[in-house]
Amino acid sequence: MAITDELARLRREIEQHNYNYYILDKPTVSDAEYDRLFDRLLEIEKEYPQLVTPDSPSQRIGAAPSEKFEPARHRVQMLSLQKVTTAEEFADFDRRVKEGLGLQPTADVEYTFEPKLDGLAVELVYENGVLAVGSTRGDGLVGENITPNLKTIRSIPLRLSEKTAKIYPLLEIRGEVILRKSDFRRLNDQQEELGLEPFANPRNAAAGSVHQLDSRITVSRPLVFYAYGVSDQELPGLETHLAVMNLLETERFLVNEHLHPARGAAEVEKRFHTLADIRAKLDYEIDGTVIKVNSLRDQIRLGQVSRAPRWAVAWKFAAETAETVLEDVIFSVGRTGVITPVAALRPVRVAGVEVKRASLHNEDELIAKDVRIGDTVIIRRAGDVIPEVVGVVMERRTGKEKPVAFPVNCPSCGRPITRPPGEAAYRCINPSCPAQIVERIFHFAGKGGMDIEGLGGKLALQLAENKLLESPADIYFLTKDDLLPLELMADKRAQNLLDAIAKSKDRPLANIIYALGIPGIGETAAALLAERFGTIDRLMAVTEDDLNNIGGIGPILAESIIAFFADPQNRRMIARMKDGGVKFTPFQSNRREVAAIAGKTFVITGTLSKPRDHFKKLIETAGGKVSSAVSKKADYLLCGESPGSKLDDANRLGVSVLDEAGFLKLLK
Repeated sequence: MAITDELARLRREIEQHNYNYYILDKPTVSDAEYDRLFDRLLEIEKEYPQLVTPDSPSQRIGAAPSEKFEPARHRVQMLSLQKVTTAEEFADFDRRVKEGLGLQPTADVEYTFEPKLDGLAVELVYENGVLAVGSTRGDGLVGENITPNLKTIRSIPLRLSEKTAKIYPLLEIRGEVILRKSDFRRLNDQQEELGLEPFANPRNAAAGSVHQLDSRITVSRPLVFYAYGVSDQELPGLETHLAVMNLLETERFLVNEHLHPARGAAEVEKRFHTLADIRAKLDYEIDGTVIKVNSLRDQIRLGQVSRAPRWAVAWKFAAETAETVLEDVIFSVGRTGVITPVAALRPVRVAGVEVKRASLHNEDELIAKDVRIGDTVIIRRAGDVIPEVVGVVMERRTGKEKPVAFPVNCPSCGRPITRPPGEAAYRCINPSCPAQIVERIFHFAGKGGMDIEGLGGKLALQLAENKLLESPADIYFLTKDDLLPLELMADKRAQNLLDAIAKSKDRPLANIIYALGIPGIGETAAALLAERFGTIDRLMAVTEDDLNNIGGIGPILAESIIAFFADPQNRRMIARMKDGGVKFTPFQSNRREVAAIAGKTFVITGTLSKPRDHFKKLIETAGGKVSSAVSKKADYLLCGESPGSKLDDANRLGVSVLDEAGFLKLLK
């Protein structure tokens, strides 16, 4: 009886977690905790096979599709993957593959090896070369028809080449929709500035974006699709998985740059450790690797179990979660007045980094997770994404923990705070709030904005406390007499700051737009606005219709832009900046094509004399393109010191390799 009760409880919990993860895009437990529950379920069902039922989570993949979208039935089931976590477990998988193929124990199986992207699995159905249906995995048999949203993703071709369409009139391509970590950080900054609930991690952000009922919201999110295979294992002219991936790459699909052949278990293990070493440097989240038998004929021979193929396995990394004690909750005030709760933690190492602070996002998160001071909590950190509190370890609760009270007054100025209708965040609406002024000045003076060297957070705080700055525009009216009485401010430092302020008056329009601090507008969006409208006066007069046709500017950002310029205080700030000598020079394209570079695709790797963004701008200004992955479509690899695997890939594919001197010679 105890076993059947435990089995019923496990099934209920796992189904709920599946629903939270796949449908709501809001997981409530760590990956490690989910794996623990699922492993226990499999352990019981293996020992008591008579208790296995068709509706058990062990027999299903993902969760039932949402009713918000039309159902889309998969012609070939979208399977899940068995997982291993150690070299010994992979060796067992390798042994089973050899036995299934009738090979000798000493034989080496030819595998393929690629990162396991942490995104949303989707299927793209091309009929006669045209994208007809795009759907989620759902429960493996039926997914959600999200075709309009997937069509907004620029890395998904809407049409295949005539040659491929003729050979394969029906081609079902599968892959992962992801959000790069750098884009995720910018998106969450926008969410918080707009008072919207931030996303927990890039996977949730990607899933939430493709599940929008309004595809205009999806198009405003920088989603990326990586192909990882096709549904059919018998396609004319294709005998291996690598051949399939080469075809997809030829058809302009993104294929992961770390896809490699690997002969035998020893090479797989070597590649696994190499990938683990560079994991934190990747601009996308991965939670392991996928190893597949390369031969499609052998895949067919090996077949599948109820929910997973016998010819592939996911070798997962150790969980990037840890447990620690939440010692306090502090409340910070951002430059737009958003009040954010931050967990102060007993220091703990997560994924090789000591973590002392973690995001709690907003009041709704505090209530939903029932976080209390003194709780033992689960901390998640993936790559370089800001750590977050995943949940509370309720079994450790003693009753002495203290509930967290969200403040009713601003922690900085003491004025009452408010939560606007429809927003997840509380705000301080006092325009003279010291914390907001300091944050606005720090943002305004940053490198992406006015780039005023020497005006950091500590100096901004002093200037605000001494009533010298109440608006970023006041910077242009500072004098040496204002600066000298400040702490640690000598004559030379004061003069250097004034020189930097004078220099900033000539900043390009895109940088000025970013510096203004329009909620949700990052550097990329600011550049789009500068190029589209050309002058600050035209931008200040925009309407919703003017903004609707700009890719990358969705309805929420459009509303934010219009509201910002409708505010008299912001218009006064811009007028005062003009009075202070800021030129607001109309946008001028700096594009000067260089014949040797125009139309060419470059990949950058290794350590160069300047940051990669510097070389990226040089290439794009000269008319070239920069790609993150080495493929046959790349023309050049710009290679610095310690290049890693991209150099090997370039040599394998015959891509020309340039050192920095060779590139500069080409540029001239």
